[in-house]
Amino acid sequence: MAHEIEQFSDGTAAFVSARESAWHKLGTVTSEAMTAEDAMKLASLSDWNVRLVGLHATELSADGATVLDVPNHRASVRTHPKTGRPETLGVVGPDYTPVQNEEHAEFLNLLADESGAHFETAGSLKNGRQVFLTMKLPESLTIGRDDTVDLYIAAFNAHDGSSAFRIVVTPVRVVCANTLRAALSNARSSYAVRHTSGARSRIAQARQALGLTFRYAEEFEQAAQRMLEREMSTTRLHTVVEKLWPLTGEDTSRKQTNRDQRWASIRHLFEQADTQAGIRGTVWAGYNAITEYANHVAPARGTSPELKSAARAERVITGTTDSVMEHAFRLLTV
Repeated sequence: MAHEIEQFSDGTAAFVSARESAWHKLGTVTSEAMTAEDAMKLASLSDWNVRLVGLHATELSADGATVLDVPNHRASVRTHPKTGRPETLGVVGPDYTPVQNEEHAEFLNLLADESGAHFETAGSLKNGRQVFLTMKLPESLTIGRDDTVDLYIAAFNAHDGSSAFRIVVTPVRVVCANTLRAALSNARSSYAVRHTSGARSRIAQARQALGLTFRYAEEFEQAAQRMLEREMSTTRLHTVVEKLWPLTGEDTSRKQTNRDQRWASIRHLFEQADTQAGIRGTVWAGYNAITEYANHVAPARGTSPELKSAARAERVITGTTDSVMEHAFRLLTV
């Protein structure tokens, strides 16, 4: 079940989508844009009351059972949206503070009020351990006459302590676990908030920081338009790639082989890939070849597509992919 959408015993699923059915065909599809309250209710995200409960260990011996406190860890527990019974979501550390789904939605609702964005999807993954809500920005980025990119604001929260509360601006519409990873891999801008006692105030800081994103989008569109209007040779692209991944005197023959394979992949994307067909031979095509390689082609850990996708998403979270794309943009901006 690669989508990892939470499904309930009554046949329903914790997912809602505005106007467009997801590939997994689960959950509810609305006929129009949603409010935060609609998204929360229809995706079964309301009234979870995520709280922390003390942990105990039981040691059995010939003299009976001894109950031991576990002082440095607590259980994250929710009220199940269908049964109303408490359910454990994960084990967290002493500094972890829950961010309720209602707070998650409230933040996006405030942001939507200023941007004109509307709610698109919401859902629960991995039996409630992770949740997401997304909004679509009211205007797409238009590069040239044909290259139009829709942007979404997506917020992800983990109730099991596995990750921070994260807000990203991405061209990927999140409908499942796979698209969540893709959204992280393709994020144009992001902000993370740790689950600590000050998390609520930092959500406000994130709102302020992402307010810059709309100006960023305008500047990005203008810069991309200039890149689209400027021609680029394969030789110049090779020079940029060498600056992004410089060769050192200590590189082994294996690293040289990897370097040659990387350039062959990027060159193929630039000169022959269908994704560059409408922009072939431009600086914008060069930038897209590099970012497509970094996000989708570069070697990643794992033996399955899902594991490789997760590994690429991890590179985004740690900043590796972002730094390559930002450096490429600086080198190519005209």
